[in-house]
Amino acid sequence: MTRIRVATLIDASPDRVWEEIRHIDRHVEWMADAHEIRITTDSVEGIGVTFECDTRVGPFHLTDHMEVTGWTEGRSMAVRHVGIVTGNGEFTITPVGDDAVEFSWTETLWFPWWMGGPVGGLVGGVVFRLIWMRNLRALRRRFE
Repeated sequence: MTRIRVATLIDASPDRVWEEIRHIDRHVEWMADAHEIRITTDSVEGIGVTFECDTRVGPFHLTDHMEVTGWTEGRSMAVRHVGIVTGNGEFTITPVGDDAVEFSWTETLWFPWWMGGPVGGLVGGVVFRLIWMRNLRALRRRFE
């Protein structure tokens, strides 16, 4: 198991940040590793929404199958990953002052044995942390 947490401060109201995050299919606009997202349910937001995300990290390409497992309007979104790499993730918006938020992204992932299992998770954790910090910088720039 590998646990990864990244966070950034965004100078925007919680409502503005949530309005950006709630649109799952638009995450590719600020996530460098996500190349295409296909919603696979009739509903596009809320608990139970499923989607496929084509992910590319270096030479690795995979389709991550996800389901929204938590949705607190204006505050957080949680997902479950199924497929090659499994686990759980969550975006959380925490107000900071009058018009800013801390946006955090936490993932707990399990890597299969053929990707190195726990050792692959350690290496993958370092790589994902770097990529996701870049993604959070890109998200923050959307509000500047």
